[in-house]
Amino acid sequence: MKKQELLEKLNQLIEPIVTGLGYELYHIEYKKEDGEYYLRVYIDKEGGINLSDCERVSRPVSDMLDIEDPIPDSYYLEVSSPGIFRELFNDKHLEKHIGSTVKIVFNCVFNGKKSLTGNLRAFDNENIYINTDDQIKVPREKIKSISLEGSLKEGNTNE
Repeated sequence: MKKQELLEKLNQLIEPIVTGLGYELYHIEYKKEDGEYYLRVYIDKEGGINLSDCERVSRPVSDMLDIEDPIPDSYYLEVSSPGIFRELFNDKHLEKHIGSTVKIVFNCVFNGKKSLTGNLRAFDNENIYINTDDQIKVPREKIKSISLEGSLKEGNTNE
């Protein structure tokens, strides 16, 4: 089974569990790192995710994966929040963060730069529009990744 097909199958199996528990399935990734496979399930909800939320989702997802056995390799299951500086993977994520500061990393040099940080203003099927000092139109085909940028809210530091 190809990786994309596996991810689609995993999404079909995992999403009903996650949404049934009151969370959003933000993203799934399956990667090999240092010789080990990892299935990472990122969940979200209004107000954020904590360790108890991850545990609450991890158990039923793990049980279902043991029964369905969609992954031929041995792997580690990780359930976590997408994080404060989360990557934006799809149009739903982009729409939710219009007006936010984002960092775009290019897959090749674009306008003399490898990355660009600015305010996400809009997007369409071909382009992402951000404001820096000027409004910049970035073709989606030039984008390697888009993630939220900014700073932690005041009072959330452990100083």
